Amino acid sequence: MKQKLALVNGTIYNGYEIREDAVLLINQDRITGIVGKEAVPEGYQVVDVQGANICPGLIDLQLYGTGEDLFSAELTAESLEKINLNLLKQGCTAYMMTLATNTLEVFKEAIAVFRQTKPSAALGLHLEGPFLNEAKRGAHPAELIMEATLPILEDLLEGNDDVVKMMTIAPEKIKQECVDYLNKKGLLLSAGHSTATFEEATQAFDHGVKTATHLWNAMSPLQHREVGLPGAVFNHPKAYSSIIVDGIHVNYEAVKISKQAMGERLFLITDAVATCHKGIYQHVLNGDHFVLPDGTLSGSALTQLQSVQNCVQNVGIPLDESIRMATLYPARLIERSDIGNLEEGSMANVLVFDADFQVQQVIFEGETFL
Repeated sequence: MKQKLALVNGTIYNGYEIREDAVLLINQDRITGIVGKEAVPEGYQVVDVQGANICPGLIDLQLYGTGEDLFSAELTAESLEKINLNLLKQGCTAYMMTLATNTLEVFKEAIAVFRQTKPSAALGLHLEGPFLNEAKRGAHPAELIMEATLPILEDLLEGNDDVVKMMTIAPEKIKQECVDYLNKKGLLLSAGHSTATFEEATQAFDHGVKTATHLWNAMSPLQHREVGLPGAVFNHPKAYSSIIVDGIHVNYEAVKISKQAMGERLFLITDAVATCHKGIYQHVLNGDHFVLPDGTLSGSALTQLQSVQNCVQNVGIPLDESIRMATLYPARLIERSDIGNLEEGSMANVLVFDADFQVQQVIFEGETFL
């Protein structure tokens, strides 16, 4: 039920601002503002968060499922709704539902199901593939990787650009005319699963590719005579990159180096998958991460709040900056000023969590979920 709420007795993290003696006001589905304790208007229900942290709802631009619900394996409205609800309970209030390399028929079916279901917190679909480099395929089936052509892209995306909002591509494997077409359709393009040289990656970042997918994973290495895709990401003034901070996909020291090099251009994703024993992606939980049956690393078991926690506790990034890596910076990349912050007029998407990084309360579009 949407209502007028005043969240008191917490530390408010809003962009670059930290407020300890203030109140967050919510009116229906919008943020009303941040005011002093003495300035709470009449008619607001006061909610004491008992010293917890208050921040914008978290944003995740790459995940595949939660728990035992992998969207690509089910392709049903029910699986989408379950994933959506689980993510909201975790404090993730905006996300890109991601599908790894698959047949075009599966992609089309996923698009149709997504359009029909319209999961409330989803920003759209992120297609990670199939236009990748087989040499850096990781868990993606080699037989399903293909070369992008305009006819293939038109067949997949004509009339579907309201659903497909992001795509990971290998820049050395795609022609500029295809990049131009995808940009015209409004897709956010990300360089990943790629052997791109520094020059190839830099050219891509100069001509329509805005970010990179899971920095360090499934990409050309940074070496002293060829710095590859990571070097291009580090050196390009505008290129963003996502990174998986679970200590498994990327060593925490590498995260620290990446953060020092990229600053506000580095943002968090979970790359989270789900337990699945059917289809082409059979993910097996191996302690704190997922692998394919042959042992290939296939995804994380993270929540986005755990990503923030790892940044603080294992990388040494301050809490306010770690929060921005999961809120403000991805929102900036997708050009959304109404999420990822607690400014007046923004969506009332709010996460309340305690000092142990346990979710205490989630508000989505003004409605309380926990």
